[in-house]
Amino acid sequence: MIVTQDLCKTFPGRGGHGSAVEAVKNVNLQVKQGEIFGFLGPNGAGKTTTMRMLTTLLPPSGGSAHIVGHNLARESKYIRQEIGYVSQKGGCYELATGYENLVLQGRLYGLSRAAAVHKADELVQSFHMEEYCHRKVKTYSGGQRRHVDLGMGVMHNPKLLFLDEPTTGLDPTSRTNFWDEIKKLRERGITVFLTTHYLEEADSLCDTICIMDHGTVAAQGTALELKRHVAGDVLSIGMSPDAFAQAKALLETRPDVRDIQTTADALKLYVDAGEHALPEILPLLVQAKITVTTLEMARPSLDEVFLKTTGRSLQNEDGKEAAQ
Repeated sequence: MIVTQDLCKTFPGRGGHGSAVEAVKNVNLQVKQGEIFGFLGPNGAGKTTTMRMLTTLLPPSGGSAHIVGHNLARESKYIRQEIGYVSQKGGCYELATGYENLVLQGRLYGLSRAAAVHKADELVQSFHMEEYCHRKVKTYSGGQRRHVDLGMGVMHNPKLLFLDEPTTGLDPTSRTNFWDEIKKLRERGITVFLTTHYLEEADSLCDTICIMDHGTVAAQGTALELKRHVAGDVLSIGMSPDAFAQAKALLETRPDVRDIQTTADALKLYVDAGEHALPEILPLLVQAKITVTTLEMARPSLDEVFLKTTGRSLQNEDGKEAAQ
């Protein structure tokens, strides 16, 4: 659905003076059909600039991109027919009702009046907007507005939907409900490309995650792949400290053990895949007559991945609660 090669954007210095700003630097992406693709990073990372280029709202300074099979440089008209876009601020007209906004959006995309009304009725029911859709948007809560924004983004049945920070400002319950709606879009066959700075959102929602920082792609993969790339899985094996030396000598030669650390009463093993390593490691300890008192397996968080790849934590970035 999206393929980019060395996509970049440079802004000139203010007033034509000063150094140019490289907002996006040589970004290479591949977004598969039917997936939820997440751009994860703090404010100012280049996420929105990249999205604005992909949605034809901002011309690239260099590189190339194909969106839904169309060349970004030469076929922007056809791209706009195939995609939907929901910005951070949304696009609702506040003095109209949510229902009127939906119908207007459909008409702007060339639907007949009857087709626009039919589609609006379908979305009102699908997104559970019956209670408030005929009130003026200015009376809506943040969650209600975002549902109308989402409905407007899919009014014309796009193949690809762009969502820029879709849940910013929503309370935890509204955010979780909104995630459910996004997952339903994927079930309908719509590919979703979203930006976010919420770690939990990326972890729970996205099939593929791209970590963006200072205009570049720092890492890309599934949540599990990114976590394992950083530190694998962590096995915490409780035992007597007297057995530490024997256990370390037994296990440190295993090719799947990346590192071994000790705590007051446990050995911490960093392994490639805990579910495969654990059934092999335990029999070795039993055979060596090392008594195991506790056993835990954990995986690193996305914030640890972000810290490893960028050198800083995304949690509470810019004073916002961003994670678990």
